[in-house]
Parts: sequence; structure tokens; C-alpha cells
Amino acid sequence: MVALLTAATAVTLLLMVPFIGRAITGPTIFDRVVALNGMGTMIPVLLVLIGLLYNREDMFVDMALALFLLNLFMTLLIARHVRDKVVEG
Repeated sequence: MVALLTAATAVTLLLMVPFIGRAITGPTIFDRVVALNGMGTMIPVLLVLIGLLYNREDMFVDMALALFLLNLFMTLLIARHVRDKVVEG
């Protein structure tokens, strides 16, 4: 079971590489916002997998839910801020 969870964590980390690349080299600010949103979705998944590895699902699931909500609101706030700057300028 530990090997499966470790492999799932490694695969999830590998799937984050394109998001990191897009966040660094995105041609537009909207690409960067979408990449940050994708990473913000993958990080709580990693937390849940780590919680399963350490047999502390209760603590890690609570942190993951908080990060999911924070990711949602921060993405909406950043997108709104960027939209307003584009409209003004």
C-alpha cells in the first residue's frame, strides 16, 4: 500500500511540472493565473496522499479542504484584479 501511495505522489508531482512551466513562462497573465489555479488544485491532492502515507488522514484532509477554498477565492480575486487592470489600461 505504501508503494502505491508513493507512486501516486510521484506521479502527481510529475503532473505539476507543466503547470510550473506555464506559470513561469506563460505568454499572458491569464495563462499564469490558470497555471497557479492548477497547482493550487494539485497541492491539496498531494496533502491527502501524504496524509494517507502517514496514517493521519484527519489532519491532512482538513488542511487540504482549507487550501481548496483558499485556492478558489484567490483565483477569483486575482482574475478579477487582472480583468480590472486590462479594462482600465
